[in-house]
Amino acid sequence: MENTLSELTALWGRVLNRIKAELADDPLVYDSFFKDSYIHSLDGKTINVVVNSSLAVQILRSQYEKTVLGALADCTETNFDVHFLSKDQISSSAAIKPAKPAYFSDSYINPNYTFDNFVVGESNREAYQASLMIAQNPGHLYNPVLIFGESGLGKTHLLHAIGNKVKSKYPAMKVLYIHAQEFLNEYVKFVSGDMAGISISDWFKNEVDFLLIDDVQFLANKERTEETFFTIYNDFYSRGKQVVLTCDQHPSKLNGLDERLKTRFVQGLPLCIAQPERETCEQILRMRIRANGLKESDFDPEVITFFANTFHKNVRELEGAFDRLLFFAVQMNGSNHVTLKIAQTAVSSLVDVKAATGTLSAEKVIDAVADYYGIPSYQLTGKIRTSQIALARHIAMYLIRSRLDAPFAKIGSLFGGRDHATVMNGVNKVENSLKTDKGLQKAVSDINKRLK
Repeated sequence: MENTLSELTALWGRVLNRIKAELADDPLVYDSFFKDSYIHSLDGKTINVVVNSSLAVQILRSQYEKTVLGALADCTETNFDVHFLSKDQISSSAAIKPAKPAYFSDSYINPNYTFDNFVVGESNREAYQASLMIAQNPGHLYNPVLIFGESGLGKTHLLHAIGNKVKSKYPAMKVLYIHAQEFLNEYVKFVSGDMAGISISDWFKNEVDFLLIDDVQFLANKERTEETFFTIYNDFYSRGKQVVLTCDQHPSKLNGLDERLKTRFVQGLPLCIAQPERETCEQILRMRIRANGLKESDFDPEVITFFANTFHKNVRELEGAFDRLLFFAVQMNGSNHVTLKIAQTAVSSLVDVKAATGTLSAEKVIDAVADYYGIPSYQLTGKIRTSQIALARHIAMYLIRSRLDAPFAKIGSLFGGRDHATVMNGVNKVENSLKTDKGLQKAVSDINKRLK
């Protein structure tokens, strides 16, 4: 390895990317001790790294040296030693300033985000299927693919999953994942003259085969950057290079985004990721349990139901809350079995537990009926018409009507868009049968007890 500034800067950039990913759950550590670090010199097998304070030197030596050595070994396939120095230990005349980054030179694609560990439900099925097809056949199906939806629903996971699949199947293909904000930052460095003799458009043309860009809404109201990105996109499209984008809403609704870009973004395949169904949330939690080396039997069933109901609007919040529970239960409480009470205590600072568990909703009625009859909730609200499911569906409609006084049209929307007359007929059937059917009376009574 040559002991040049550009080589050392590029190497340390790759190392920092890996350290940042490993410390994703504790970004303050990265920002405090690693962010401004750089390689001062390479002496044989020892890399001298400059950090921002003498305290940082002590912390890194005692707590994170193995992390740094592991990242170095991953990037170089060589076992280096590392020596930490503070800025005060280096004279101002001898200190080497960190060089400008090598412009997207090492696109870090998180190996932990794959198609195998992406939980698929009705809310994200189309986006998942399209992403998988694009990864297997880049540039030959839909271009661009644009996945849009609210924050925390899995869009970034899919981008990294695509990148991992492409790198595995087409190792020679140069894949770039980048957040739109980072694209803006790097664009400024290009136009400031730091890359004399080469335009950012030419760099993309020569250095990237497959472009994954996250949160493209950050390009809005950035006229010069949008113009550059438009040029890059047109070049990719004309040469059959695949582009996959994510956005927090349909691009047609983005104020401040160039109309030409809006048109380009929707000319391929725009796909929406919606809030996950409770069944999908429960699958995510079960996968999370297995990933942490635990068993589902270590948790009361009510725990999974509670978390799926409480945090179902955002997958990121769901996973974060569940990780908080695992830390609380194992590290703080020392418990080998997680009860609902422990779970509620663990997240009491995140949510009003009393409100989350005490307020009756149509979703809770549906879950209670489905649980009573041992069927998934999505079958209750779906199209299946077996006699048992039809009966359970009618009971759920009846309870929502009687307990919540919900309009028939609203109830119909909860059950796959059934019309007013269908819901009214189902409710009336249960009301009439309750007068004489003792089995139905017991079932409704038992479910009502569960809802108290």
